[in-house]
Formats: sequence, structure tokens, C-alpha cells
Amino acid sequence: MFDKFFPDEYVASTYVIAFEKLYEEGYRGVIFDIDNTLVPHGAPADERAKKLFERLGKIGFESCLLSNNKEPRVKMFNEEIGTNYIFNAHKPSTKNYLHAMELMGTDKTNTLFIGDQLFTDVWGAKRTGIRNILVKPIYPKEEIQIVLKRYLERVVLHFYLKKK
Repeated sequence: MFDKFFPDEYVASTYVIAFEKLYEEGYRGVIFDIDNTLVPHGAPADERAKKLFERLGKIGFESCLLSNNKEPRVKMFNEEIGTNYIFNAHKPSTKNYLHAMELMGTDKTNTLFIGDQLFTDVWGAKRTGIRNILVKPIYPKEEIQIVLKRYLERVVLHFYLKKK
């Protein structure tokens, strides 16, 4: 019943992912959510995020930010990152996951998505047909609509972890 929301992988943080290994496996593009995936909600790119994108470039990855936020938020985060981005993405709609792959020059077989929410990030990636990695949210203080979704996510994650 909940399987359509199950992530392909679930890890503690974006910053523990072995991107070198993923590149060796043939992945060439990474699509990222921003808030609570790379930085706390509303925060600018910090040193850790800047170093991650520098590392990804050295490995050979293309990247794209895919956010449901408005352009000023996404543009502010991206100022020091300098990657592709799509704002107001309407996740979990598949349209902008596909657009992100166009921007990166990748396809469903060599692209992965990393985000912190099941019902937008993971479900959108699954519907698009790309590998996805769910990360634990960086910072627990969130807007009320996200807090409510987190309660439902806990139910789904319970069944996901039970199945594993």
C-alpha cells in the first residue's frame, strides 16, 4: 500500500553519500532538493554545501537544484554554488524532474534524486522513474504544513523499515 512512497535508499545525510561510488556505477546527474536536504530551511549555501558541489564537479557529475520554493530563495542559495536550478517545481509532478535531466544532459538511467520528503521529493522521483535517496531532515523546525506531512511520513517510514 505504501510501497509507492518507499525510497530506493534512506541515509542519515546528503553529506554521507558516496558520490564517487555512484559515479563508478554509471550515474552522471544529481538532482537535489534544497531545504533540509542541503541546508536548514531558508539558509544560504554553507561551506559544506559549497564543498559538496565542488566535489561533484571534480568527480564529473552534472547537478540541478529542484525546489518548490520561489525563485528568490533558490537563486540566493545557488549564488555561490553556480549550478542549474528550477524553482516553483510543483513536485511531485514529473515535468520538472524531466526538465532537470534535459538541463544536465542526462536521462532516467544515469540520474538520481536526493531529497528529505517522501510525498514530494521521493514520490516525484519514483513517478519519473529515477533512482532516489531520502535523507533525514537537517533541521527539525519547519513550517506547519511540513510538520503535518512529517507525521504521515513516519507511518510510511515505519512500514519501509519493517519491510527492509
